[in-house]
Amino acid sequence: MSARNSQSNKAAARERLRVERERQAKKDRARRQLVVGVSAVAVLAAAGGIGYAVVQSNKPTQWEAAAEATTVTAPKNTSGTNGTTVVIGKPSAKKTLELYEDSRCPVCATFEQGVGSTIEKDVESGKYKIKYVGATFIDNGVPGEGSKNALSALGAALNVSPEAFLKYKSALYSTAFHPEENQDKFAKDSYLLEVADSVPALKSNAEFKKNVENGTFDAWAMKMSKAFDESGVQGTPTLKMDGKTVTAQGSDSPPMTADQFTTAIDAALKA
Repeated sequence: MSARNSQSNKAAARERLRVERERQAKKDRARRQLVVGVSAVAVLAAAGGIGYAVVQSNKPTQWEAAAEATTVTAPKNTSGTNGTTVVIGKPSAKKTLELYEDSRCPVCATFEQGVGSTIEKDVESGKYKIKYVGATFIDNGVPGEGSKNALSALGAALNVSPEAFLKYKSALYSTAFHPEENQDKFAKDSYLLEVADSVPALKSNAEFKKNVENGTFDAWAMKMSKAFDESGVQGTPTLKMDGKTVTAQGSDSPPMTADQFTTAIDAALKA
């Protein structure tokens, strides 16, 4: 091999090595750019995920939003601010019995099971009217959503008729359907609709079903609950007539039997 050829071969080898080094350097730069880009995307995605989670956690719940609503759809057969005045009975009845109840309240269930039918008969006969005030405080203590959801469903029943409201209220408190206080069954629309199937005016009532499932009266229920909170009443069931608490004779407790109730009511009507 001549010296010239040897030098030429060495120059060619050096050129190939230079080209290979440049090619490898380009690959390395591209790889570093890709890693940086992917890392940046990952950081942005993580930040976006955290931001989304923070936004979601700060969003009000369904019931918080309902409580803060400025526009309230009230059921038919109501009056007053946001429809929170619910008075049922004959206009000719001279006195009104105020009835404060929480749908999840076990004592209210016992009261309704013992006295509810007597109240319905008295109202139908015009002996007195009733003013219903619904509470939801058990949801805070137990906790849950059943009191609020049942109150909204009662609004849907009242939207059908006062009679449907009374029958549905009775069904919710019945031995057949009223759950234990720590069982939040009323939080499920499906269960409230199952209870409604026992009330002829509500069974297969498409409008009632839609209003329950859509939460049409959720905001109304929260305004009603606020009215209870502002009433000064400390527990349920509570009965009042002419501003005075109606209790079983010789006690500070509500009348829990039909006989106790009739005695207490007759005395209140004469006062």
